[in-house]
Amino acid sequence: MKKIILTAGVLLAVSCATNPFTGAKTMALVNDSSLFPSSFQQYDTFLKGHKVIKGTKDAQRVENVGKKIRAAAEKWLDAHGYKGYLAQYQWDYNLVDDKEANAWCMPGGKIVFYTGILPICQDDAGIATVMGHEVAHALANHGQQRMSAAMLQQAGAEVLTAATTNSKASTKDLLLSAYGGGSNVLGMLPFSRSHETEADKIGLTLMAIAGYNPDTAVAFWSRMASQSSGGEPAEFMSTHPSNQTRIDNLKRLIPEAKVEAAKYGVKF
Repeated sequence: MKKIILTAGVLLAVSCATNPFTGAKTMALVNDSSLFPSSFQQYDTFLKGHKVIKGTKDAQRVENVGKKIRAAAEKWLDAHGYKGYLAQYQWDYNLVDDKEANAWCMPGGKIVFYTGILPICQDDAGIATVMGHEVAHALANHGQQRMSAAMLQQAGAEVLTAATTNSKASTKDLLLSAYGGGSNVLGMLPFSRSHETEADKIGLTLMAIAGYNPDTAVAFWSRMASQSSGGEPAEFMSTHPSNQTRIDNLKRLIPEAKVEAAKYGVKF
């Protein structure tokens, strides 16, 4: 067991990356050279199983807004000493026919919008709100961090299993159940919520630098909130902040995004 703990400690010490937007060290037990190819393969598999919409006005809007967000990210990263940060990214923007109100950006810049989210976006600024948020997850290495956290959670379970080898089966099951629930509620879920708030902040900055007024983000998330029809889980049991928490955070962060955009000649 001591060997397992020592190994985990060594991995944590040497396996980290830097979040360019916060300067903080983050877990990176899976590096980009292995994460990106896997991400690209999953993306290709997803597209093959869905109806991809090409050549329409909406598809073009998604791509145009995506390219502007990408350019904004490059401007910010270059200006802050991270030139070349996106060298391994293989950007792609696709609209798929699906009624779900969803969009995502995989590690490495593979982006999908579902047709179901476009009525909520309403316009290019709404698309930019979503695009900035989703791209921010990739730029801040959130996928890499979630995978690393899951690996540590599993390692913790293995340490506990080893430590209770001589315990009664009922005691072992109780401890593992408590560990699983506790590590989720006290660890994994708050970790995920912090990523959402961080992506909101970065996303506001990116959309503002790209020329989209960040004030419109509040209207978009208010429309998203109205879609939930009061069906939200309690915040502490969710991977996302509550709708009201998110909107309050956005209002607090918008002035900062406007100040940052002004450095690139963009004013609102």
